Amino acid sequence: METVIKVEGMMCTHCKARVEKVCKAVPGTVDAVVDLAAKTVTVTGTADVEALKKAITDADYKVVG
Repeated sequence: METVIKVEGMMCTHCKARVEKVCKAVPGTVDAVVDLAAKTVTVTGTADVEALKKAITDADYKVVG
């Protein structure tokens, strides 16, 4: 299953790596790929969407929508 989450505040490769890392730490995540241009992270796996959003927010990024 793929989940796409819109994230504000990512501007560089450091931000990209951080968001991917926190998403991959959520149980059930197989992979996480950030698209900086689209300001999204696409998460593959069975991770809980709310847990993913919380992990992103806890990393000081803003989940939109």
